Amino acid sequence: MPELNPINNQQLQLACNAILKGGVIAYPTEAVWGLGCDPWNLQAVTRILELKNRPMEKGMILVAASVEQIRFLLDPLPEALQNEARRHWPGPVTCLLPDVNKQIPDWVRGSHNSIAVRVSEHPVVKALCAVAGMPLVSTSCNPAGQEPALNAQQVREYFKGQIDQIVPGALGGNQKPSRIIDIVSGKQLR
Repeated sequence: MPELNPINNQQLQLACNAILKGGVIAYPTEAVWGLGCDPWNLQAVTRILELKNRPMEKGMILVAASVEQIRFLLDPLPEALQNEARRHWPGPVTCLLPDVNKQIPDWVRGSHNSIAVRVSEHPVVKALCAVAGMPLVSTSCNPAGQEPALNAQQVREYFKGQIDQIVPGALGGNQKPSRIIDIVSGKQLR
């Protein structure tokens, strides 16, 4: 991954404070800007779904700073599936993990029995998840039917003051959003 402008501590703390208070943030990821929040906060997730005009049934992705941060999702899985997920991380690959113990709320998982997870190597995403102390919801920063935001100005135009914190930074240089791979079937879904 190319060297990107790192997030400064004050910006990082403001964003994490917003997350911990149930806010919604926008931030750069590997390919597009994302909207994020605390996945265990129903009100925050609902706000994202309303901003995007996205049905809850579709589910959303979680991003994490490290494999350790999502170990609770990996541990119940057979070792072969754990290894399959780990071989893609960190990086721009999202893996569908069976949520066998239903540890992720329905409002994030949607109507699925699995959860989409990416262990990111993007410095802003890693820093946000590390300081927040949890994986975060990550969904493209755009209303349904619009192209994902590619810069902070597009975020402002799309959501006109409805985002609690816009975290500065550069995109990671990927041309397309992360691939999504079902680690059980091996199928690439995106």
